[in-house]
Amino acid sequence: AWRLKNPGSYGYRLPTEAEWAWAARESEAANQIFQWGGGMPPPKNYGNFADLSAKNVFGNIILGYDDTYRGPAPSGSFPPNKLGIFDLAGNVSEWINDIYSTEVTTSVLIDPTSAERGNYRVIRGSNYMQGSYSNLRLTYRDYGVEARPYVGFRIARHFK
Repeated sequence: AWRLKNPGSYGYRLPTEAEWAWAARESEAANQIFQWGGGMPPPKNYGNFADLSAKNVFGNIILGYDDTYRGPAPSGSFPPNKLGIFDLAGNVSEWINDIYSTEVTTSVLIDPTSAERGNYRVIRGSNYMQGSYSNLRLTYRDYGVEARPYVGFRIARHFK
């Protein structure tokens, strides 16, 4: 396993969980449930999820939504969010630089970093195999260390 030796260095890396969550939230609304807002199903042509086109493949699908892809879609197949970022909802979940932890804090955190040690990496975002309310939530997070066909990554760049 590799880990960024100098977090303040220039170059490319996986985003932190805080960066990913900020990029995925399209509004300042504190009560935002999904990346697209607060209701189901997602707006037409919003992203690639387990839907009517995958009804014979996956158990939980989004009724009343059809993105026409049964598996992963080519990157950029759906419009970007308000920040111009593609595919934060649906298609593939994403590896995050942070170590997975269930530690809870009640203090306000500004640009937090992950735990120093742990066995798993954080995975954020929904993917083409997910259609349940819980998996589509903006706050949904998973963890792992092994490759999965529905988990990808995006890179972030550190500027000083």
